[in-house]
Amino acid sequence: MNASVAIQVLPKVDGDREVVRIVDEVIDYIKSTGLHYYVGPFETTIEGDSYDQLMEIVAECQRVAIRAGAPSVSAYVKIVYKPEGGVLTIDEKVTKHHQ
Repeated sequence: MNASVAIQVLPKVDGDREVVRIVDEVIDYIKSTGLHYYVGPFETTIEGDSYDQLMEIVAECQRVAIRAGAPSVSAYVKIVYKPEGGVLTIDEKVTKHHQ
């Protein structure tokens, strides 16, 4: 694996329920990509072998939020990229903490 991203999508809407509804749609989209992902309380991490694919997913997450009804959206993104491979996986980072 040569890349991973963590994305926090913040739709500009009124009310926590509406925020959760839109974020759930974004997470459903991430699930549909078929890539390995991990949903955390503040962000979702996605990993893969194509940096370009991950960047397109990041862009599409924002479009999904807009289509779901958010008039605007902010996103905070963290990216780890090693073209030669060797990026630590989600499992390597967190499994020991969930046993």
